[in-house]
Amino acid sequence: MLVHPNFDPVAISIFGLEIHWYGLMYVAGFLSCYFLWVHRVKRYAFLQKSIWNPESISDLIFYGALGAVIGGRLGYILFYKPGDYLANPLAIVQVWEGGMSFHGGLLGVIVALMLFAKRHRVSFFAVTDFVAPVAPIGLFWGRIGNFINQELWGKPTDLPWGMVFSNGGPLARHPSMLYEAFLEGLLLLIVSWWLASKPRAAGFMSGVFLIGYAGARILVEFVRVPDEHLNYLLFDWVTMGQVLSLPMLILGLFLVLRTPPRPLVS
Repeated sequence: MLVHPNFDPVAISIFGLEIHWYGLMYVAGFLSCYFLWVHRVKRYAFLQKSIWNPESISDLIFYGALGAVIGGRLGYILFYKPGDYLANPLAIVQVWEGGMSFHGGLLGVIVALMLFAKRHRVSFFAVTDFVAPVAPIGLFWGRIGNFINQELWGKPTDLPWGMVFSNGGPLARHPSMLYEAFLEGLLLLIVSWWLASKPRAAGFMSGVFLIGYAGARILVEFVRVPDEHLNYLLFDWVTMGQVLSLPMLILGLFLVLRTPPRPLVS
C-alpha cells in the first residue's frame, strides 16, 4: 500500500501571488508540445513541405491553449456542475483549483484548430494530423496535475500499488489518474509517434488519437470513482466519462477504417 505525498497545491507564492502546480502542469504540457512539434518538423522531411515551422507552431500553441482552457472549463461546467456554477458564477474563472473537462477542452481545441486552418489556408486534417501524435504529452502533464491535486482517484483496491489519498478516506484506492497518465499519455504518445513517422492518409492520425484516448478513458473509468454529484448514469457502471468518450471512439474508428493508412499519392 502506498500513501499519497500530499503535495501542497501551491507551487510558488511570491508577495501573495500563488502559482499552483495545476497551472504549471498546463505550462509544461504546452511547452512539451511545442518542442516535440519542432523536433518532428526537423526530423521528418515530409512535414517540411507544409506550413510547419517554429513561427506557425507558436501560433498553433496560442490557438490550442485558448481552445483547451476555455473549452475545458466550459465543458466541465456544462457536463458536470452546471447548477453549482450558476449559483456561484465567479468560481468559473478559478481554474487553478481544478475542474477542467477533457471532452470540453477537445471541442474547444477543434474549434480553435478550424480557425487556425482557415487562417493558414490548409485543410483541417492537415492540422489535426500534425497535432495528434504529440497531443498525448499534454494529457500526461494534465493527469499529473490531477495526481498532485488528489482528484479523480479510483475505487478501493488491495493491489500493492493501491494508494491512500488524504481526501479519499482510510482505504487504499486505484491511482486512476496515474493509469490515465500512462495509457492516454505516455503509451498513446509512443504509438502515435511511431505511426506518424511516415506520411499517412488524411484523418488517419486524428483517428488514432481519438481511439487511443477514448479506449483508455473508457477502460480506466471502470476503476475510477464517478463524480459524486453524478454517480453512475446507467447499470451502476456507466459513467459520464464513458458516455462522452463513446462518440470519440466511433469517430476515431470511422477515420481510421475509411481510408488506407498511407496516402494514395505521397
